[in-house]
Amino acid sequence: MLKAIDIHKSYGQLNVLKGISIHIKPGEIVAIVGSSGAGKSTLLHILGTLDTPDSGKVFILGQDVFLQGTKALAAFRNQSIGFVFQFHNLLPEFSAIENIMIPGLIGGRRENEVRARAEELMGLLGIAERRDHKPSEMSGGEQQRTAVARALINSPKLIFADEPSGNLDSKNAYELHQLFFTLRDKMGQTFVIATHNEELAQMADRRLEIKDGMIQ
Repeated sequence: MLKAIDIHKSYGQLNVLKGISIHIKPGEIVAIVGSSGAGKSTLLHILGTLDTPDSGKVFILGQDVFLQGTKALAAFRNQSIGFVFQFHNLLPEFSAIENIMIPGLIGGRRENEVRARAEELMGLLGIAERRDHKPSEMSGGEQQRTAVARALINSPKLIFADEPSGNLDSKNAYELHQLFFTLRDKMGQTFVIATHNEELAQMADRRLEIKDGMIQ
């Protein structure tokens, strides 16, 4: 599903990633852990094509992703990858269903098809009654479930989550963690999760620790 080979990344004089290589199999849930500043988010953003490495290669679904031009890479990201972030990144002026639909519409799919898929996902994630609510009218857990539905709208094979439960209380965090495993079992998604939450890391199929810019 995903293969990274000898990934290096520096910001000025700060060497963040110092030659990381990992393989992720289809259907795996892999947790990436490490102290603050260890490079978890940097690695996740490179694996998800939101950032580029200084050197090294990333293959997703067998494709060397950084050989693509900017437009082709953006289209590949839209269709093949989903993202869930700590602070939801929902657009405040749009309703829950509109936020969920955005990646599908950007991908050029028909509006009625995208809306039907969004409603299906909201039902699956238990937020159907929040369909027309704006983010400010939803709880943190409901906002995060909306963000998960948005990540799933184009049925990507690979989901990246960056501290997805970092802004949730313990009850909502536990429910979100369980949701990832339910989605994997029902829909076959592969999850790569950067997290400080040790409970989530222990639940994952594999736990990878970054320390001093390397996988331990």
